[in-house]
Amino acid sequence: MLKHFIPILVFISSFGFAQNADLTVSVSDLKNNTGSLTAELYNTKEKFLKTPYKIASSPIKSNTASVTFTGIPKGEYTVLVYHDINKNGKLDKYIIGMPKEPVACSNNAKGFMGPPKYDDAKFTVTADSKINIIMTKAH
Repeated sequence: MLKHFIPILVFISSFGFAQNADLTVSVSDLKNNTGSLTAELYNTKEKFLKTPYKIASSPIKSNTASVTFTGIPKGEYTVLVYHDINKNGKLDKYIIGMPKEPVACSNNAKGFMGPPKYDDAKFTVTADSKINIIMTKAH
């Protein structure tokens, strides 16, 4: 009986993993190799630019960096990346809320007089994916 149960259990377990994907975010045109790159992954419109679903950081080499979010459920996402020049673990902002450090969003979405809109930055993950973002300059 046990020899029949184990293959069934392995099959069911592997089916659950098939529902998830890896997302690699590559960022180019960073100003320099100082500090690190931080990527914030958002999984709902309501939490966009407020509460990230996942956060990852990476060193910068040759003015580029990449991070990989592993095992994320298939669905709709947005990504915000910033060049954490002073490596303090946060996006530094001026008193009026504008970023002091370079930032960019998925789809290279840009805002007008503020952050980009969710609908301009969203994309769908249905399998292992890679997106490319070009870093913008700080304001």
